[in-house]
Amino acid sequence: MPLSPEQFHYAFTNNLSEEESLAAYEHYAVPGPDHVLFQAALANFNPHAATSVNFQNDERAPLLLISGGRDHVSPESVVEANFRLYGNSSATTEYREFPERTHYTLGQAGWEAVADYSLDWASSHTAEGSPSELSA
Repeated sequence: MPLSPEQFHYAFTNNLSEEESLAAYEHYAVPGPDHVLFQAALANFNPHAATSVNFQNDERAPLLLISGGRDHVSPESVVEANFRLYGNSSATTEYREFPERTHYTLGQAGWEAVADYSLDWASSHTAEGSPSELSA
């Protein structure tokens, strides 16, 4: 089911004017399978669901959860709740909020600050430790 331009604006580009949002919609919006949403919505009722998560997995990779303070799709309260759930694992889990970011973070001016933070964080949580070694 495709989102309407109005739904796209509310969910992803609420920081843009309606004209800018429509241009982003026309460039990026694609219909997605709605059965994924139903699977996620019903995951609590089926412990073997494809969308189930083992929050206590101590063997998983380090996880950085990022929220945007103006995100209508995954508001900071939802990301913080996931952070608390992953806190039951001894694996590295960290949370960072970017107050002025929306769900369309990489389309917003200043997206490089979020990307740089994420890359620095990932580099500091690898055995290699530096971006140059990661790209080799």
